[in-house]
Amino acid sequence: MNITVFCSAYSLDDRYSVPAAEFARLLGSGGHTLVWGGSNAGLMGLLADEVKAAGGRLVGVLVELLAHKGYQGADELVMTADLAARKAELLARADAVVVLAGGLGTLDEVTEVVELRKHGLHDKPIVLLDTEGFYAGLRTQLERMEAEGFLPRPLAELVSFAGTPAEVFELLAAAS
Repeated sequence: MNITVFCSAYSLDDRYSVPAAEFARLLGSGGHTLVWGGSNAGLMGLLADEVKAAGGRLVGVLVELLAHKGYQGADELVMTADLAARKAELLARADAVVVLAGGLGTLDEVTEVVELRKHGLHDKPIVLLDTEGFYAGLRTQLERMEAEGFLPRPLAELVSFAGTPAEVFELLAAAS
């Protein structure tokens, strides 16, 4: 499976890096391909290192502006002109989307793929790894949107939340 992962390009403490590394090892040892932002920095670089060490394949999708941060050990590195093209390429190459802890860029990416799924423009499962309750606020907001009629489809059809890296793969298997 090609699993597109959205996450931070910043180095984070063990609360976030340890579960991210565990997720990456499961991805790689499961024979999956990591499709990610292509960076060697932060959680992105950690993911790539761990997936590669576990035997997985790496497909990086990098914005030309950040070419100097490209992960040199990728099996394939795709350059895009801008962030919009990068997001489109990341989704196009995905069989599933997984979201780890991240900042504004990650939030932008996850809301876009959920919005596209809401409109039926893709049916790829989306799973957020809610490490340390990182996405609790987003989950609360999405649940309020559902309860107050802002979502035309049930939230459970749009996105799932996992508490552990292993649960991410259980949810992906159930969605297949």
